[in-house]
Amino acid sequence: MVIDDSKTIRRTAETLLKQAGCEVITATDGFEALGKIADHHPRIIFVDIMMPRLDGYQTCALIKHNRIFKETPVIMLSSKDGLFDRARGRIVGSDQYLTKPFTREELLAAIRRHRDKAA
Repeated sequence: MVIDDSKTIRRTAETLLKQAGCEVITATDGFEALGKIADHHPRIIFVDIMMPRLDGYQTCALIKHNRIFKETPVIMLSSKDGLFDRARGRIVGSDQYLTKPFTREELLAAIRRHRDKAA
């Protein structure tokens, strides 16, 4: 699953992941994502930090506090590469942090890294 309020980022990630054979679900913000997560049970979630209504930190925390989804890997996406942002992501339970713009290799490496956990 890819959660990002940027249509460009969503489409880019979706295209790269689909080319690699992944099934991709997208959402524009945390509120939309939570319903789709409950319906589709994604094996890995990429979530932007800066989004309206429910930001990536809040979304990640809600996912990780749900007993059904607490083991689902959540990868934070951000245009910032700061230590504070990475630490805050860890505090809410994120499993990894990728800086935008990300590459195809970075997305696929994140999936490989968390594949066993996501199975």
